[in-house]
Amino acid sequence: MLPMPAVRRFPLYLREIDACIERDEEYISGALLADVLGLDRVLVRKDLALTGVVGTPRLGFPVKELSSAIHSILGWDTTTKAALVGVGNLGTALLGYGGFREYGLRIVLAFDRNASLVGKTVKGVKVESMSDLSRLVRENGVEIAILTVPGESAQQCADELAKAGIRGIWNFSPASLTVSPEIMVQHENLASSLAVLSHAIAAKSVS
Repeated sequence: MLPMPAVRRFPLYLREIDACIERDEEYISGALLADVLGLDRVLVRKDLALTGVVGTPRLGFPVKELSSAIHSILGWDTTTKAALVGVGNLGTALLGYGGFREYGLRIVLAFDRNASLVGKTVKGVKVESMSDLSRLVRENGVEIAILTVPGESAQQCADELAKAGIRGIWNFSPASLTVSPEIMVQHENLASSLAVLSHAIAAKSVS
């Protein structure tokens, strides 16, 4: 497994690399990539070395080869099946987001405890009962779960997902989850992100 800080930077590189491909440019230099993104040149050079793509002096890295290598590293060159748990406002919005396909993610299942939602189709995905979660996750070969439930329900849902064999949880709930080391959890703390933005705005207003 590659260093997580580098993995988090790869999508930033990919955005600029794919923009080069759209402009029919064949190469991009690590120095230019670093400058555009405001990153340290040595850091970028080390990250790109992890891809195994060899650069050419005075030209840089071949963009198509670099894009392919990064997609492979991130697992975006294959389709990963996901299940969404919690079909509220946020869950519904994520179900309708078509951009996940660009990253090889396909939401094939949706679950909710609300009996009035079960059986309905939301954004093209049928909402299933939580009682069927373990069976359906295993039958469909789902590896990632997207958790969009209230904080008080999050840990119980995580426990059920762990028993079902889920390998990764993308947690949009405000709760911190306790899971086995074999399960990767990525927290998306909306309150923390908003706090950073609102604080920055408030600070500028005072100055």
